[in-house]
Amino acid sequence: MLSKLIDLSVKLIRKYLPDPFVFAIILTVVAGLAAIICTGQGPLDVLENWGGGVWSLLAFSMQMALVLVCGSALADAPLIKKGLRKMAALPKTPAAAITTVTLVASIACWINWGFGLIVGAIFAKEIARAVKGVDYRLLIASAYSGFVVWHSGLSASIPLAMATDGPSLAEVSRGAITQAIPISQTIFATYNLIIVFLIIVALTVVNTLMHPAPEKAFVVDPALLGDAEEIKEDPLCGPGGDDVCEIENGKSAEMAKKGANSGKTEWKLTPSERLNNSALLSGIIAVMGLGYLFVKIVINGASLDLNNVIMLFMFLGIVLHKTPIKYVKAVTEAASSSAGILLQFPFYAGIMGIMTSASAEGVSLAGQISEACVAMSNEKTFPLLTFLSAGLVNVFVPSGGGQWAVQAPIMLPAGMQLGVDPAVTGMAIAYGDAWTNLIQPFWALPALAIAKLDAKDIMGFCLIDLFIVAAIVCVGFLFLV
Repeated sequence: MLSKLIDLSVKLIRKYLPDPFVFAIILTVVAGLAAIICTGQGPLDVLENWGGGVWSLLAFSMQMALVLVCGSALADAPLIKKGLRKMAALPKTPAAAITTVTLVASIACWINWGFGLIVGAIFAKEIARAVKGVDYRLLIASAYSGFVVWHSGLSASIPLAMATDGPSLAEVSRGAITQAIPISQTIFATYNLIIVFLIIVALTVVNTLMHPAPEKAFVVDPALLGDAEEIKEDPLCGPGGDDVCEIENGKSAEMAKKGANSGKTEWKLTPSERLNNSALLSGIIAVMGLGYLFVKIVINGASLDLNNVIMLFMFLGIVLHKTPIKYVKAVTEAASSSAGILLQFPFYAGIMGIMTSASAEGVSLAGQISEACVAMSNEKTFPLLTFLSAGLVNVFVPSGGGQWAVQAPIMLPAGMQLGVDPAVTGMAIAYGDAWTNLIQPFWALPALAIAKLDAKDIMGFCLIDLFIVAAIVCVGFLFLV
């Protein structure tokens, strides 16, 4: 039964899910038409809201591109690759490989979503090299499925926003929250820890059971995964060539003949090449960067936010690649993977502009979705319906910060009127924001770029996970809160 359901899900997704960029265009049209019909805004108003929002995620787009590039460059460092390959050699069967990847990615995403998203995909790619017969699509889907627990973990933006005191907290909640809510009532609340545990266990079991029979498995040739250890020779080298060559250790050097008849060549580094290959320079800048993070996080107690994760990836990469020029090459190779992010994120920002902009009467499309949820709720069902409405909004507004700005002013005061704890309402929004990421290509782009797959290759498996997670969260909010 499960096998037939998985086959149907995979076939449907592969047949009907377009390229993520096309999906973003379709969402833009759907959101625009819905805004015209439901909010009373004119086509020109919607067009202006869309265009005004297109560039609102520039900073975030750069962050996502950097977390992908710096994370990939770090993983390309010889020491990290060696460690990942040793870990990847531990599972001996395809089932064990899926189990391992799901657990590692889920725990890593719970600790920090940026770290987990990249490490999970890179680790999955290494396991694909090491374990024969493992389905590569399911392996990457399993790595990405762990991302669903990030908004209930240590880097969750909504619980951390509620834990940060200040006037903006009262403003966004419209007075429902008058003082900061500690993470002991959100991230470390008993019901949340139970739900997270159940999700990780369920995803691990279901992902493992989803592995197809050997004759149906999509097995990738390890040679196609790249990163082969090769010595690249400059085409200008050789008889009659230029006097600049690339040698085994990656250094360019000036070639000088010791004697016309000796046939011997002596390699001498130029001053510029000495700087390019200076481990001392890498060490100096890395000490500065890592020292700054140590003071900020360990001594001053700052959180490990996305910017800090990027800095950590960057300066650890510089250290582990040893020389500046080697790190430059690693970053250059990784940069091409960020094309999807650079192209698609502005379009999602435009969709957010349509969803969150209000008419002259103060009506927004995202607000109407939230208010419809409130109208159907009572004290017991409010967290559940908040979760479901947040999942729907997230398809169009795949950003925790954007989700919070849209739903908090509506859901928190309504929850207070029904007697629902604001901490619970906030976590319901957070879970909804993370839940439909399983079928929203927005967040999958970095993992897909690393894996060199399309969204339709993994979303069939993620669709099964979507229903499993929904069942656990719904039951959790009904009976554990």
